[in-house]
Amino acid sequence: MNFRRTISLTWLVPGLLAATASAGVVIDQMAVIVGKRVIKTSDIDLDQRLTAFLNNEPVKTTSEEKRRSAERLIDQEIIRQEILTGGFRRPEEAQAAALEGQLTRDRFGGSEARRREALGRYGLGEDDLREQLLWQLTVLSFIDQRFRTSAIVSDEDARAYYDQHLPELRRENPQAYGYEALEAKIRSSLEGERVNQSFNQWLGEARNRYRIEYKQEALK
Repeated sequence: MNFRRTISLTWLVPGLLAATASAGVVIDQMAVIVGKRVIKTSDIDLDQRLTAFLNNEPVKTTSEEKRRSAERLIDQEIIRQEILTGGFRRPEEAQAAALEGQLTRDRFGGSEARRREALGRYGLGEDDLREQLLWQLTVLSFIDQRFRTSAIVSDEDARAYYDQHLPELRRENPQAYGYEALEAKIRSSLEGERVNQSFNQWLGEARNRYRIEYKQEALK
């Protein structure tokens, strides 16, 4: 099960605040301004820990990783605003619970105790995980509703792809590599590529419409 999305998508309420080692003073700085919204250092910290947990990796806190997290959160804020203004349907919380159950089975052998223990090592709670999974589903649903209807694959497109990639398709499907056997798979693959292309193009254009201001000191 691959949780590295995709657009890894982490649009969550700010988490734990950072504390200075010297004075123990809680500090939460502005890191990026996106339009009228602010991304804080606590948002970046939470995004890094959630991303590391879902990818089953150590938390990385370099400047480069902070910048990557900031870029993810910028994209997420833009998508959130589109969802709020566009009237898109949202997934039910039960779907996030099902995804959480799948994660628990795949990574922790079905043990909720092991999942909670792992969350604790990343400084995360059950609500952090559930909200993140629900948001990932929300983004996937938005992409599907917003872009799939325009991702039309014609008969000619599907057949041309088959003819151009026949040697590769034959290696991957040695038992059944005829066009009729692979048509549905080819259409699904081409449709997915076109949805991704449309989404990425839209996101790039949407970024240009927003005022994005980086607070470089907070990203070091």
